[in-house]
Order: sequence, then C-alpha cells, then structure tokens
Amino acid sequence: MLKNKVAVVTGGTRGIGFATVKTFLKNGAKVVLFGSREETVNKALVKLNEENKSYDVIGMYPNLTSEKEIREAFSEIKSKFGKIDILVNNAGMSARNSIYDYSLEDFEKIINLNLTAAFNASKEVAKIMKEQGGGVILNTSSMVSIYGQPSGVGYPASKSAINGLTKSLARELGKDNIRVNAVAPGIINTDMVAALPEELIKPLIATIPLRRVGEAEDIANAFLFLASDMASYINGAVLSVDGAAMT
Repeated sequence: MLKNKVAVVTGGTRGIGFATVKTFLKNGAKVVLFGSREETVNKALVKLNEENKSYDVIGMYPNLTSEKEIREAFSEIKSKFGKIDILVNNAGMSARNSIYDYSLEDFEKIINLNLTAAFNASKEVAKIMKEQGGGVILNTSSMVSIYGQPSGVGYPASKSAINGLTKSLARELGKDNIRVNAVAPGIINTDMVAALPEELIKPLIATIPLRRVGEAEDIANAFLFLASDMASYINGAVLSVDGAAMT
C-alpha cells in the first residue's frame, strides 16, 4: 500500500510508533524513525533488522522542539531519499498530575512535546511536500481529546490542540495536495497499560463495547489506511480507533 513511499515517524522506537514503523515497512515504505535518544533508536533498528534484513529503515534522534534540529533532520532525509511522502507526528508524553499540584514546568513539557513538536515537524515537512507536489501529514490524537480525563489536564489539552492543528492544516494545505488527518486511539495495550494492575484494567475494559483493549497494530493499521491512496479524499478527519470506548 505504500510501495516506494518515504515516511518519517516520530516517537517510532516503541508502542504505537514502533508498530506504525513496522506496518509501513511491511507495506513497502522506506522509513525514518525518530526517537528521543541514540540508544533507543539503535535498539529499535536492531529489532527491525532481526525481523527482516531487507527493511529500508534508518533512525535519527533530533530534538523535536528545536526548529533548527528539525530543519536539519528533514533536509538530511530529503537529500538521502529525494522526497518525504508521509509524516506521522506520534511522539508524546502524558501525566496524571492533579491541577492542585500541577506545575507550569510540567504542563509546558507536555505541550512542547505533544504539540510544539508536531507544529515544528509539520511546518518543515510541508515546505518539502509542497515543492514535490503533495504528501500526507498524520497526527496522533487521543480519545481524551474528546472526552477529557479526570486528572493530568495537560495531556487532553495538548491532544485537543492536535485536533485543531489537524483540521486547520488540512484546510490550509489542501490546495497544495497535502492531506492532514489524525488518529485518536482509545485504551491501547502499550507498555504503560500493560503495567497497570488487573483491578484497574478490568473496569476500563468494561467501558469498551468490544470488551478488549486495542493493540498498537490497530492504530498502525489506521495510519496505514490514512497514509495510502485509499484515503485520497479524506482530509481534516480525526479518526477514533477506540472500540467505541468512553471515559
């Protein structure tokens, strides 16, 4: 579905990002995975190489909140591959701080990685995509962008902003043949969820009509569809992939 496409996936070393990298590679894409540290990037590349030595994948670890580092990274990718067809803004972090002891510093960390990083990457890749005649930008949102959550206001606030970024960029960049969409995952079986005790997981599953948590591959498949030509007339959408869960 992505044969000969060049994709960049931020937060690509684990969880949803890593599953998305693998799914794109299996579907013929050349992938550049971004991670926060050289160590985690190299570890992810080793795993992928062990799975399939023919995967065309490289890794980088720019500071996503630095305009300069992002500009240099995308310039390097374009020089190597000649183009960038797909960007997945997936890097992010969450926290459960109560508003009563939520420091401005902690709030800004969430906003910077979840929102500012997506803005930086989208701005730089849009210039390349416009020049080459089009492309696809995809963002990781969350079901809490719609429903909120009882603590840790920075995370749902950042993801609500991602929805606004998605819809606004879709309207702005559509004339340049750049589609912009988002996926809003529900409760997904990542390392964070797997570490939760069973007494916390069971009530969560009970709120999901499908009676199971999602897998990272469920989200990766949604990204695959939106990145492919099968979604050529989908623009400005926030696709919920949550089993119809509600918090």
